[in-house]
Amino acid sequence: MLSPAPLPPLAALVRRSDPDRFLASLFAPPAARETLFVLYAFNHELARARDVTSQPMLALIRLQWWREVVEGAERRHEIATQLRIALDRGALGAQALLGLIAAREAEIEAGLPDLAAWRAFISGTAGALSVAAGQVLGHVDPAAEETLRAAGAAYGAARLIHGVTRQARAHRCLLPAELLTAAGLTPEDVIAAPGDARLGPVLDRLRHEAAGLLARARRRLPRELLPAALPAVLAARDLRRTAAPPHDGRPLGDRLAVILAGLRGRLERDDRRSESRDQTES
Repeated sequence: MLSPAPLPPLAALVRRSDPDRFLASLFAPPAARETLFVLYAFNHELARARDVTSQPMLALIRLQWWREVVEGAERRHEIATQLRIALDRGALGAQALLGLIAAREAEIEAGLPDLAAWRAFISGTAGALSVAAGQVLGHVDPAAEETLRAAGAAYGAARLIHGVTRQARAHRCLLPAELLTAAGLTPEDVIAAPGDARLGPVLDRLRHEAAGLLARARRRLPRELLPAALPAVLAARDLRRTAAPPHDGRPLGDRLAVILAGLRGRLERDDRRSESRDQTES
């Protein structure tokens, strides 16, 4: 029996670090899929900039390194080399990538003092990433851009809502400070005790925000853009759970939901059937 061919290095990296978007990318044409892997590997490096150091200034230096790559610097680095190739041939746009960097810099420099800043963060990171992925796949008109941004932001919101404990282990809190204050908490409290019951109303408020984004994401997209929005299927399922599954260990039902949406060519689905499957899985 023949063994499957090994994945190219960047595809393997995305499969390990961002399995949800990796699965969604499989519905893209092969040429676009390779560019998506470059984009998602780049995004992983931006997210790591803050996770690998406790010093904000060092994180900003790492982001500046990537800014210089996008602006034309040649660097000996597997992802940077492939990123420059994609930029030089026009498969990726520099402005979109610089926007992803700027959103990360803004969070490091100012934190998330209020709900408006939290919204801007998820829109500028996961939302903008979905738009950039859509631009890899085809023409993105203003209506499609709004739908893609909402789909990506919904997925990003769900990941933040269910990532409080993981963030705390990295000594981070990505929840709006004003909501924490109203609940009698500080970011430091959340880092020290991410399971604090007082977080309940805060997370419920953010789930409401994410649900609104999902409603906007369910507008019809051109079929060729759908792979950029498919992670929103997983956001819908995660938001119905009290705890999200491990990022690299989703139940079969989650993967099947993405596959079915990809085959149908739309995000809409029968929520009652999905809820029934969720109850069966649990």
